[in-house]
Amino acid sequence: MTQKHLKTETEKGPEKVAWISTAGETEATGYVKNLYQSFKKQRGWIPNILKSTTIRPDITRGWVSFFNTLMYGPSGLKRTQREMIAVVVSAANDCYY
Repeated sequence: MTQKHLKTETEKGPEKVAWISTAGETEATGYVKNLYQSFKKQRGWIPNILKSTTIRPDITRGWVSFFNTLMYGPSGLKRTQREMIAVVVSAANDCYY
């Protein structure tokens, strides 16, 4: 997709995360609300990739489990190597993470 549709955090106006609906911080409830609060406390922000799953909390739970296994689970790769792979894939996809 060549069209840019994500806004940076410094731009004014409603934040666009994806072409799908997402649960905003004020609309989030239950598991998603707790997850948002946890990310805000730990990192000061909520990753857009996480937000993109939030209209389906069951998917969000699965994604969080998958991500934690991928990035922190047993592997022949060091944590720094996993992060570098994520950076290269993000750059190749024109993603600003």
